[in-house]
Amino acid sequence: MSMLICPACLPDENGLDSRIVSEQQADILEGSLVCRHCGREYAIQDGVAFLDPTVSPDAATSESKYETAPVLSSYLWSHYGDLLNDPDATPAYREWADQIHPHSGVALDAGSAVGRFAFEMRTKSERVVGIDNSVSFIRCARALMTHRTMIIGLKEEGVLEREVTISLPDSWDTRQVEFIVADAQALPFPAGTFSSLASLNLLDKVPMPIQHMKEMHRVAARHQTQMLISDPYSWSEEAAKEEDWLGGTDKGPFSGRGIENVKALLTRSTYGWFPPWRVEDHGHIWWKIRTHANHFELIRSCYVKAVR
Repeated sequence: MSMLICPACLPDENGLDSRIVSEQQADILEGSLVCRHCGREYAIQDGVAFLDPTVSPDAATSESKYETAPVLSSYLWSHYGDLLNDPDATPAYREWADQIHPHSGVALDAGSAVGRFAFEMRTKSERVVGIDNSVSFIRCARALMTHRTMIIGLKEEGVLEREVTISLPDSWDTRQVEFIVADAQALPFPAGTFSSLASLNLLDKVPMPIQHMKEMHRVAARHQTQMLISDPYSWSEEAAKEEDWLGGTDKGPFSGRGIENVKALLTRSTYGWFPPWRVEDHGHIWWKIRTHANHFELIRSCYVKAVR
């Protein structure tokens, strides 16, 4: 509760009060969070806080592809396929986690989807918060956080499926992990909250990529901080207008390649981000999504690891 602010009031940072209907071991299961300034009320349902003003608890029934069972299954395999010893899985999330040095303080996983990187970051930090605007993803991640095991169906072909069981390793402590529904372009946290931050395969999926970058910078601690941005830069007008892309065009302030523009945003004080960041490493990691037993999407996600 002490970490949360009203996202609708940004750039002002106004705190929230809780109205508890039911709770279990200090975990609010049903209730709401109410802004002390504007009075906006955010629902808490089945332990999930809905801190994106544009998303309701009923969003899981919407037409968004990220709320459908096939996409949920694909992302669960993408995140946890290596834990299933699936020979087709990639070690992408372990490789991304290798970029984060152990540290004190809190970590943020922006666009956490079904939770794998948040759990990885917990091995490097004292506490982790994962955010996503997909209700299905967050509910699934929180179920894994709570129960540590889950049976899922993987499509084999047509309507054929097989069941597999995801079990989190015993070494993963999920007690200081939380997942909430929130917008990566309006993060419900005060400035300087996080000692490490990650945005994996999200930048080319939000309507305003520059706003997401600004929000990550705002909530990052000013010193002794790490940020990992990794993306395939698959720009499309389905996600954002061309003039709002951070790369992939031949005109405007962000012409050229996305990864170079991200480096410039982080490191050049001319953009007004102070203190500026220093690029510690960059490269690419192969990431894979499974549609069915005979169909995979292989993605080269280009990362920048920055520190300050």
